[in-house]
Amino acid sequence: MLCPPTLAFNKIYYRFVFHACLLVLAGCHWVDRPASAANPSAATRQYTIEQFLATTQIEGSSFSPDKSKILLSSDKAEVDNAYAIFADGSGSVQLTESKADSVQVQEYFPHDERFLYLADQGGNELDHLYVRELDGSHIDLTPGTAHQARFLGWAHDGRSLFVGTNERDSRYFDIYEIDTKGYNRKLIYKDEKGYEFHELSADKRTIAFVRTNTRQDTDILLFDRHSATMRHLTPHDGDVEYTHQAFSRDSASIFYTSNQGSEFAYLVREHLHTGQREVILQPDWDVTFAKLSHRGKFLIAGVNRDGLTVLELLDGKTMGRLELPPLPKGDITSVSFSRDESMIAFNASTSRMPPDLYIYDFSTETPRRLTQSLSSEIGVLDLVDAEVVRFASHDGLEIPGLLYKPHAASADNKVPALVWVHGGPGGQSRIKYNALLQTLVNHGYAVYAINNRGSSGYGRRFFTADDRKHGQADLDDCVAGKSMLINTGYIDPERIGIIGGSYGGYLTLAAMSFRPEEFAVGVDIFGISNWIRTLENMPPWWESQREALYAEIGHPQKDREYLESISPLFHAKGIVRPLMVLQGANDPRVGKSESEDIVAAARANGAPVEYLVFENEGHSFRKKENRLAAYRSILGFLDTYLKSDSSL
Repeated sequence: MLCPPTLAFNKIYYRFVFHACLLVLAGCHWVDRPASAANPSAATRQYTIEQFLATTQIEGSSFSPDKSKILLSSDKAEVDNAYAIFADGSGSVQLTESKADSVQVQEYFPHDERFLYLADQGGNELDHLYVRELDGSHIDLTPGTAHQARFLGWAHDGRSLFVGTNERDSRYFDIYEIDTKGYNRKLIYKDEKGYEFHELSADKRTIAFVRTNTRQDTDILLFDRHSATMRHLTPHDGDVEYTHQAFSRDSASIFYTSNQGSEFAYLVREHLHTGQREVILQPDWDVTFAKLSHRGKFLIAGVNRDGLTVLELLDGKTMGRLELPPLPKGDITSVSFSRDESMIAFNASTSRMPPDLYIYDFSTETPRRLTQSLSSEIGVLDLVDAEVVRFASHDGLEIPGLLYKPHAASADNKVPALVWVHGGPGGQSRIKYNALLQTLVNHGYAVYAINNRGSSGYGRRFFTADDRKHGQADLDDCVAGKSMLINTGYIDPERIGIIGGSYGGYLTLAAMSFRPEEFAVGVDIFGISNWIRTLENMPPWWESQREALYAEIGHPQKDREYLESISPLFHAKGIVRPLMVLQGANDPRVGKSESEDIVAAARANGAPVEYLVFENEGHSFRKKENRLAAYRSILGFLDTYLKSDSSL
């Protein structure tokens, strides 16, 4: 699955590599209560899928101008809608009433409580940008059909916003400025190269773009609106990734990440007039984002430390490190500052806890949690923590991953297991809550979320180790992971399956086709079966990434024979074990035919195949009723073909 361009902070997204979009998070009830915990001496309680999904996923954190509320998306009402969470912990209010299409909140307006959100139609990813007015009405700022819009940020004075749309040419995104009073818009940049917008400087003179040359080679370009000239800021030899992070508030400097001369990305500040560069932050892991507060008092950066996000707070002027209080250990996302720079908000998730919203006031000592995510029906001690486990693959390369062991598993009670493959190539299984994964573990399946070669977060050599070896070297890692599982002593060696979404779905199909005797079952969630067709039918708005993807995966015309060799559809006669396939009918990345054809081919072999199509979904399960149906079907399939004694 091809990852669409996005302005998310994680550098995985900046690379526009493939990634998993299987939405398996659970969210929260808007009440403050202690986390429920089981008696650790008692037997582990087993929960239904309905109980695991008796939560609502959340995403986003934007302060209202007066800091009294934080805006986020939640599917508390069965599909994502906008909610305001009161900063004093007194509750929440629902702000939109969508029944069909997910509302992806962006931000409050800087000076009043209007807010922006994106919404598509049934998962087709043709997002439009909307304003929710103070009176509750809604305005589409990007009307029309068959085009996509992106929110690009605010002018520093808050009097206008920036949006990108591909309405003129479906391949490229022009940039418009829209005033916040009458919503009049003017074109400020016409894109004909496919450069990816990152930020406009505070003085509105300079636009920062990132140009993708290859998967591992990117550049920063600066467009001067006064002289209408483009400056190449990062000329270099060899493969180096440069990613813009922020302009200084005086517009005289730029912050960016680079891995020049290093395995990992580090943070640099460069003075635009003198060219002087200084390294600001260089840990032994990737710096994945850096963000300045509104007036530049603080800079906050995220470090991907072995699947955990660690936040670093710096003085925005001196770049000296500042102390933060202990923060939740887990996946931290949606970090934002209040406009007056006195507070930050973020979402945090651990293996046992779905994402919660936290705020931290710099004048206090402890972050406050405003939501309690886990359903009151589930005891936190009945869930399991991820254990980081590494093993040597077939060629000696060390492969990391996250192992989830059922409480009842032991040498005397061996359990079935699943190798869980993330999306990508280029994604990463991280230490965060996953409702489907915890459901499976709670029902007696060990899960190993493998970070096979090609995953982000472990250095650039590891990241590129699967280039032009997809469905081969990375599949070898998945197969080698079986030995690690068997060596734990509590896994039944005859009951190991494979499951994955998106690119992970592709590797599942590859395993079932190319290594038909290795895995007892496979669960493919919108995975690629025919690389030629998928690459030929990339959405037009991925034009800027087309050549980089061809260089990494293969060219659908020039490398046709090679792509056939790694496409499961052309080798489907190998599929003999039970297979489950799930597909969104409106998926613009992995078309429905990818699933239909592999299902037909596997059934022609006589293999047991279960196939589910979700008519109102795209490349995800955005609607809670669909997640419920999907998870129930997956568990039933595994109970039939992986757990049952009569199935193998």
